[in-house]
Amino acid sequence: MNVFLEIKNIKKHFGEGESRVEVLKGIDIEIEKGEFCVLLGPSGSGKSTLLNIIGGIDAADEGYISINGEKTADMNEKALTLYRRKHLGYIFQMYNLIPNLNIKENIEVGAYLSDNPLDVDDLLKTLGLYEHRHKLPNQLSGGQQQRTAIGRAIVKNPDILLCDEPTGALDYNTSKEILQLIEDVNKKYGNTIIMVTHNDAIKQMADRVVKLRDGMIRKNYLNETKLTAEELDW
Repeated sequence: MNVFLEIKNIKKHFGEGESRVEVLKGIDIEIEKGEFCVLLGPSGSGKSTLLNIIGGIDAADEGYISINGEKTADMNEKALTLYRRKHLGYIFQMYNLIPNLNIKENIEVGAYLSDNPLDVDDLLKTLGLYEHRHKLPNQLSGGQQQRTAIGRAIVKNPDILLCDEPTGALDYNTSKEILQLIEDVNKKYGNTIIMVTHNDAIKQMADRVVKLRDGMIRKNYLNETKLTAEELDW
Protein backbone atom coordinates (compact mmCIF):
# COMPACT_ATOMS: atom_id res chain seq x y z
CA MET A 1 0.00 0.00 0.00
CA ASN A 2 1.29 3.43 -0.97
CA VAL A 3 0.18 5.57 1.99
CA PHE A 4 -0.64 9.15 1.03
CA LEU A 5 -2.56 10.29 4.10
CA GLU A 6 -1.55 8.85 7.46
CA ILE A 7 -3.73 9.46 10.52
CA LYS A 8 -1.84 8.17 13.54
CA ASN A 9 -3.09 7.78 17.14
CA ILE A 10 -5.27 10.91 17.00
CA LYS A 11 -6.72 11.83 20.40
CA LYS A 12 -8.89 14.85 21.19
CA HIS A 13 -10.92 16.03 24.16
CA PHE A 14 -13.18 19.00 24.87
CA GLY A 15 -13.86 20.58 28.27
CA GLU A 16 -12.05 20.07 31.56
CA GLY A 17 -12.76 18.51 34.95
CA GLU A 18 -16.19 16.93 35.27
CA SER A 19 -17.25 18.26 31.85
CA ARG A 20 -14.22 16.72 30.06
CA VAL A 21 -15.27 14.57 27.09
CA GLU A 22 -12.86 12.33 25.16
CA VAL A 23 -14.05 12.82 21.59
CA LEU A 24 -11.34 10.83 19.76
CA LYS A 25 -9.56 7.98 21.53
CA GLY A 26 -6.65 7.01 19.31
CA ILE A 27 -7.62 6.98 15.62
CA ASP A 28 -5.38 5.17 13.10
CA ILE A 29 -6.21 5.25 9.36
CA GLU A 30 -4.02 4.97 6.25
CA ILE A 31 -5.42 6.25 2.95
CA GLU A 32 -3.98 5.91 -0.55
CA LYS A 33 -3.82 8.73 -3.09
CA GLY A 34 -7.08 9.02 -5.05
CA GLU A 35 -9.03 6.91 -2.56
CA PHE A 36 -12.64 7.79 -1.74
CA CYS A 37 -13.09 7.33 2.03
CA VAL A 38 -16.41 7.65 3.86
CA LEU A 39 -16.49 8.34 7.63
CA LEU A 40 -19.71 6.99 9.13
CA GLY A 41 -21.09 7.12 12.64
CA PRO A 42 -23.85 8.49 14.84
CA SER A 43 -23.92 12.08 16.01
CA GLY A 44 -21.19 12.58 18.62
CA SER A 45 -19.00 9.75 17.30
CA GLY A 46 -16.16 12.19 16.46
CA LYS A 47 -16.31 12.18 12.64
CA SER A 48 -16.52 15.96 12.11
CA THR A 49 -13.83 16.55 14.76
CA LEU A 50 -11.56 14.12 12.91
CA LEU A 51 -12.29 15.87 9.60
CA ASN A 52 -11.40 19.24 11.18
CA ILE A 53 -8.10 17.85 12.48
CA ILE A 54 -7.23 16.43 9.05
CA GLY A 55 -8.08 19.85 7.63
CA GLY A 56 -5.83 21.71 10.05
CA ILE A 57 -8.85 23.61 11.43
CA ASP A 58 -8.48 21.93 14.82
CA ALA A 59 -5.43 20.51 16.61
CA ALA A 60 -5.16 17.03 18.11
CA ASP A 61 -4.07 16.47 21.73
CA GLU A 62 -1.91 13.53 20.64
CA GLY A 63 -0.91 11.83 17.42
CA TYR A 64 -0.29 13.31 14.00
CA ILE A 65 -1.63 13.79 10.47
CA SER A 66 0.85 13.27 7.64
CA ILE A 67 0.26 14.04 3.95
CA ASN A 68 2.99 12.75 1.67
CA GLY A 69 5.32 12.67 4.65
CA GLU A 70 4.52 16.23 5.85
CA LYS A 71 3.26 16.29 9.45
CA THR A 72 0.81 19.05 10.37
CA ALA A 73 1.97 19.00 14.01
CA ASP A 74 5.43 20.17 12.91
CA MET A 75 4.05 23.26 11.14
CA ASN A 76 3.79 26.77 12.53
CA GLU A 77 0.67 28.85 11.82
CA LYS A 78 2.02 30.24 8.56
CA ALA A 79 3.07 26.80 7.30
CA LEU A 80 -0.31 25.36 8.34
CA THR A 81 -2.12 28.07 6.36
CA LEU A 82 -0.01 27.24 3.30
CA TYR A 83 -0.69 23.53 3.84
CA ARG A 84 -4.45 24.16 3.83
CA ARG A 85 -4.18 26.32 0.70
CA LYS A 86 -1.92 23.89 -1.12
CA HIS A 87 -3.41 20.51 -0.21
CA LEU A 88 -7.03 20.91 0.86
CA GLY A 89 -10.45 21.72 -0.54
CA TYR A 90 -13.50 21.95 1.74
CA ILE A 91 -17.17 21.23 0.98
CA PHE A 92 -19.66 21.85 3.78
CA GLN A 93 -23.38 21.23 4.25
CA MET A 94 -23.94 24.99 4.04
CA TYR A 95 -22.74 26.48 0.75
CA ASN A 96 -21.11 29.64 2.21
CA LEU A 97 -21.11 31.39 -1.17
CA ILE A 98 -20.36 35.11 -1.44
CA PRO A 99 -23.80 36.60 -2.24
CA ASN A 100 -22.66 39.63 -4.29
CA LEU A 101 -20.32 37.61 -6.56
CA ASN A 102 -21.65 35.67 -9.53
CA ILE A 103 -21.13 31.92 -9.89
CA LYS A 104 -17.95 32.18 -11.93
CA GLU A 105 -16.47 34.74 -9.52
CA ASN A 106 -17.31 32.54 -6.51
CA ILE A 107 -15.34 29.70 -8.09
CA GLU A 108 -12.47 32.04 -9.05
CA VAL A 109 -12.06 32.88 -5.35
CA GLY A 110 -10.76 29.31 -4.91
CA ALA A 111 -8.53 29.57 -7.98
CA TYR A 112 -6.70 32.59 -6.51
CA LEU A 113 -5.56 30.41 -3.59
CA SER A 114 -3.77 27.91 -5.82
CA ASP A 115 -0.44 27.77 -7.65
CA ASN A 116 -1.89 25.25 -10.09
CA PRO A 117 -5.66 25.91 -10.48
CA LEU A 118 -7.93 24.10 -12.90
CA ASP A 119 -9.37 25.97 -15.87
CA VAL A 120 -12.47 27.75 -14.54
CA ASP A 121 -14.54 27.60 -17.75
CA ASP A 122 -13.76 23.90 -18.21
CA LEU A 123 -14.76 23.25 -14.61
CA LEU A 124 -18.00 25.23 -15.00
CA LYS A 125 -18.89 22.92 -17.90
CA THR A 126 -18.05 19.80 -15.84
CA LEU A 127 -20.29 21.14 -13.06
CA GLY A 128 -23.15 21.88 -15.45
CA LEU A 129 -23.00 25.55 -14.45
CA TYR A 130 -21.52 27.20 -17.54
CA GLU A 131 -24.82 28.72 -18.71
CA HIS A 132 -25.44 30.02 -15.14
CA ARG A 133 -21.97 31.53 -14.66
CA HIS A 134 -23.17 35.16 -14.63
CA LYS A 135 -26.01 34.57 -12.12
CA LEU A 136 -25.84 35.38 -8.42
CA PRO A 137 -26.14 32.55 -5.85
CA ASN A 138 -29.71 33.52 -4.86
CA GLN A 139 -30.80 32.96 -8.46
CA LEU A 140 -29.84 29.27 -8.29
CA SER A 141 -31.39 26.17 -6.71
CA GLY A 142 -29.84 24.56 -3.62
CA GLY A 143 -28.27 21.85 -5.76
CA GLN A 144 -26.73 24.41 -8.12
CA GLN A 145 -25.37 26.38 -5.16
CA GLN A 146 -23.79 23.20 -3.78
CA ARG A 147 -22.27 22.54 -7.23
CA THR A 148 -20.76 26.04 -7.06
CA ALA A 149 -19.35 25.31 -3.59
CA ILE A 150 -17.83 22.09 -4.94
CA GLY A 151 -16.36 24.06 -7.86
CA ARG A 152 -14.79 26.58 -5.48
CA ALA A 153 -13.19 23.70 -3.54
CA ILE A 154 -11.86 21.70 -6.49
CA VAL A 155 -10.71 24.59 -8.73
CA LYS A 156 -7.68 24.78 -6.42
CA ASN A 157 -6.80 21.27 -7.67
CA PRO A 158 -6.36 20.10 -4.06
CA ASP A 159 -4.79 16.79 -3.12
CA ILE A 160 -7.58 16.12 -0.63
CA LEU A 161 -11.25 17.08 -0.78
CA LEU A 162 -12.88 17.17 2.67
CA CYS A 163 -16.68 16.87 2.53
CA ASP A 164 -18.75 17.43 5.69
CA GLU A 165 -22.32 16.21 5.06
CA PRO A 166 -22.36 17.72 1.54
CA THR A 167 -25.86 16.35 0.82
CA GLY A 168 -27.28 16.99 4.29
CA ALA A 169 -29.46 19.94 3.23
CA LEU A 170 -30.57 18.49 -0.13
CA ASP A 171 -33.49 16.36 -1.28
CA TYR A 172 -33.04 12.78 -2.56
CA ASN A 173 -32.67 13.52 -6.28
CA THR A 174 -30.37 16.51 -5.77
CA SER A 175 -28.29 14.52 -3.27
CA LYS A 176 -27.78 11.82 -5.90
CA GLU A 177 -26.73 14.47 -8.46
CA ILE A 178 -24.17 15.91 -6.03
CA LEU A 179 -22.80 12.45 -5.19
CA GLN A 180 -22.53 11.71 -8.91
CA LEU A 181 -20.59 14.95 -9.33
CA ILE A 182 -18.20 14.12 -6.47
CA GLU A 183 -17.72 10.66 -8.01
CA ASP A 184 -16.95 12.25 -11.41
CA VAL A 185 -14.49 14.69 -9.80
CA ASN A 186 -12.70 11.80 -8.07
CA LYS A 187 -12.34 9.94 -11.39
CA LYS A 188 -11.46 12.96 -13.55
CA TYR A 189 -9.04 14.82 -11.27
CA GLY A 190 -7.83 12.01 -8.95
CA ASN A 191 -8.41 13.92 -5.70
CA THR A 192 -8.42 11.91 -2.49
CA ILE A 193 -11.89 12.34 -0.98
CA ILE A 194 -12.86 12.07 2.68
CA MET A 195 -16.58 12.42 3.29
CA VAL A 196 -18.41 12.59 6.62
CA THR A 197 -22.02 11.46 6.34
CA HIS A 198 -24.93 10.12 8.39
CA ASN A 199 -26.29 8.44 5.25
CA ASP A 200 -25.38 4.75 5.48
CA ALA A 201 -26.15 4.12 1.79
CA ILE A 202 -23.28 6.37 0.64
CA LYS A 203 -20.72 3.88 1.99
CA GLN A 204 -21.52 1.64 -1.00
CA MET A 205 -19.85 4.08 -3.44
CA ALA A 206 -16.67 4.49 -1.36
CA ASP A 207 -13.34 2.70 -1.71
CA ARG A 208 -12.80 2.73 2.05
CA VAL A 209 -15.41 2.78 4.81
CA VAL A 210 -14.48 3.83 8.36
CA LYS A 211 -17.17 3.46 11.04
CA LEU A 212 -16.71 5.47 14.23
CA ARG A 213 -18.54 5.13 17.53
CA ASP A 214 -17.70 6.82 20.83
CA GLY A 215 -14.47 8.23 19.42
CA MET A 216 -13.10 4.87 18.30
CA ILE A 217 -12.92 3.01 14.99
CA ARG A 218 -15.32 0.08 14.99
CA LYS A 219 -14.79 -0.92 11.34
CA ASN A 220 -12.25 0.03 8.66
CA TYR A 221 -12.53 -1.88 5.40
CA LEU A 222 -12.25 -1.64 1.62
CA ASN A 223 -15.34 -2.19 -0.53
CA GLU A 224 -14.90 -5.24 -2.73
CA THR A 225 -17.74 -4.18 -5.03
CA LYS A 226 -18.56 -0.49 -5.30
CA LEU A 227 -21.83 0.94 -6.53
CA THR A 228 -21.99 4.08 -8.64
CA ALA A 229 -23.78 7.11 -7.22
CA GLU A 230 -26.56 6.46 -9.74
CA GLU A 231 -27.10 2.95 -8.33
CA LEU A 232 -27.48 4.12 -4.71
CA ASP A 233 -30.89 3.98 -3.10
CA TRP A 234 -32.12 4.96 0.36
